[in-house]
Amino acid sequence: MRTILITGAGSGLGAALAKEWASKGSHIILVGRTGQTLKEVNRTISNNNGLSSIYLCDITVPSEIARMKESIKQDGLSVDLVVNNAGVGAFGAIEDIETEDVHTVIDTNVKGTIFMTQAFLPHLKEVSGRIMNIISTAGLKGKNHEAVYVASKYAVRGFTESLWKELEGTSVSATAVYMGGMNTPFWSNTDHVKDSTRLKSPLEKAKQIINQDEGQSEIFIDR
Repeated sequence: MRTILITGAGSGLGAALAKEWASKGSHIILVGRTGQTLKEVNRTISNNNGLSSIYLCDITVPSEIARMKESIKQDGLSVDLVVNNAGVGAFGAIEDIETEDVHTVIDTNVKGTIFMTQAFLPHLKEVSGRIMNIISTAGLKGKNHEAVYVASKYAVRGFTESLWKELEGTSVSATAVYMGGMNTPFWSNTDHVKDSTRLKSPLEKAKQIINQDEGQSEIFIDR
């Protein structure tokens, strides 16, 4: 049985990926900061005869990641795939973005991805594992009133492409996933997207990602 760790697994695409992969027989490690949402995903997976485990962690704090990694090891779980999915956004004219929001976006989207990769890479090398970074089309082109978010996703894109070089000759591979917007709580605190119901659901995107996932270096969904 494959064990897949997903950050930001309590809602949106992370939750959808967790449920879909669990339905296909993988053990899912649900990672996030909000216990209640993770419990809801865990309950859904369990009710459908799937397997999942919950680990509370703030991925912007390396010491918390280290503690989580040790807990996973003590629980006898061996991670095969790390999915760096957790992400936040800050939208609007660049001069209107609060300094705190800039820090939050960079800390979560960029530093969180880097910290998680640093922590789990030694283990992944032992098990011939893989890293999947959820980037979105914001990592492919600039977008109006999304400068900070786009900057963070370009950073993750560059990080992933650099991983391809660094991991050459090792047993670990990395995949970059680029997909368009989804109808998720991601847009709840902004009017940047006027009607998010026009967008595809997280489940639709999750199925597309999983159906296209054959270990390649890039996956493009609705580009």
